[in-house]
Amino acid sequence: MFVGIDVGTSMVKAAAFDASGRERAVEARPVGLDLRDGAVEQDMEEVYAAVLAVLEAVGARVPEPVELAGLTGQGDGVWLVDAAGRPVRPALSWMDGRAHALVDQWLADGTFEAVFRRTGSAMFPGCPGPLLAWLDRHEPASLDAAAAAVYCKDMVFQRLTGGARAVTDVSDASMPFLDPRTRSYDNGVVELLGLTHRRGLLAAVADPVATAGTCGAGLPAGTRLANGPYDLPACALGAGVTAPGDGLLIVGTCLAGLAATTELDLGGEPAGLYISTDRPGHWLRAMPAMVGTAALDWVLRTTGVRYPEVDALLAATPPGAHGVRVLPYFAPSGERAPFVEPGLRAELTGVCLESTPADLIRATCEGIGYAARHCLAAAGLTGSLAVCGGGTRSPAWMRLLADVLGRPLRVTEGEVGARGAVLAAAERFGVALDTAAWTGPTRVVEPDAARAAYYAKGYEEHLERLAAARERARC
Repeated sequence: MFVGIDVGTSMVKAAAFDASGRERAVEARPVGLDLRDGAVEQDMEEVYAAVLAVLEAVGARVPEPVELAGLTGQGDGVWLVDAAGRPVRPALSWMDGRAHALVDQWLADGTFEAVFRRTGSAMFPGCPGPLLAWLDRHEPASLDAAAAAVYCKDMVFQRLTGGARAVTDVSDASMPFLDPRTRSYDNGVVELLGLTHRRGLLAAVADPVATAGTCGAGLPAGTRLANGPYDLPACALGAGVTAPGDGLLIVGTCLAGLAATTELDLGGEPAGLYISTDRPGHWLRAMPAMVGTAALDWVLRTTGVRYPEVDALLAATPPGAHGVRVLPYFAPSGERAPFVEPGLRAELTGVCLESTPADLIRATCEGIGYAARHCLAAAGLTGSLAVCGGGTRSPAWMRLLADVLGRPLRVTEGEVGARGAVLAAAERFGVALDTAAWTGPTRVVEPDAARAAYYAKGYEEHLERLAAARERARC
């Protein structure tokens, strides 16, 4: 049995796979988020307890020896731990917005762009640089008490293995301190963010990658466990996205468009990031947007429509939604990829008394599709495209998305991140697995040629409306 552990933002999962990649069992436990006045925090002990619970539950359902386990989880945020990996304070989530003013300041004074030109990382309030700088200004005692500032899965890895020191992998370290060329921290970036005196908190980058035996909690003692990559690159591995030009679209609460590449280009508009992978000289150009299914959630709540009705409503109105258009930038923090615009907000146009809930829903799905196309173009997609995430459960939306993107979708369902974590662990431990069998798509959705042509024109119009909206957002 092979076990993948995925420590998500609101759900912790463990999945058991056989040697052919077939899912044998999946266990999940929710974890809470403490949201108040722009702060978003998590209880580390609750998260770790959920990891132990799902591992024990999977082990009870599939009582076979565990050959190896792989760990992935949410990226960014700041998880302050002591020398044993235990919490110094609640974790600051990647969703935390308290460093918003700092990022605005760095956007205005050139620090933001200077960091991007050095590392290929476009900072946002919930990434470690701004959060550490915020803590240094407002909670220095927390930093004084910490042995390390790590990422979610690093805390779990240290505790599952009884590790003597905190370590991270190159994928998590990619935002915003890692030089993607040297695969080590850029001390110039640390200085730019005013954190030189906190440099010792950055966890050691394990390159070659971090592996260890477990100490017996959740998994049998001595089980081989690999730490990382985090959820975006783990999903890319789980969907078979490794060849340069091939891409992945994760359709979840937020969209994430990624493309594999062997070239670094730190020019252009600062946005997204380059995620370093286990293979030196190979990166994922990532555009993790704020727009995603959360936009559709808002429209469904507002119209009183339930999810099971979405497919039928998408079929009830034609492409173009009778003139209704949606710029789906509903996040209160604006957008972070494929451009950074903190003041951008959603816009609905073309609505009249004759507009129906179906029009609003279709226009929102089309708008999300246009945003996805923008992200993938900026990421450098030129090859095949895999799609995963909760949005894949809607066949009608997948057909619409294939039409809007104008390309076939290799839809991959199931626990894609956990699957990628196992594949990474197998590579690190030298265990041979049939990668093609593990990463084959559940189905392929082909675009309709006529609708794809219609949406190609619609995409150009979307970019024009977006440019005007960005201008208004800066006024």
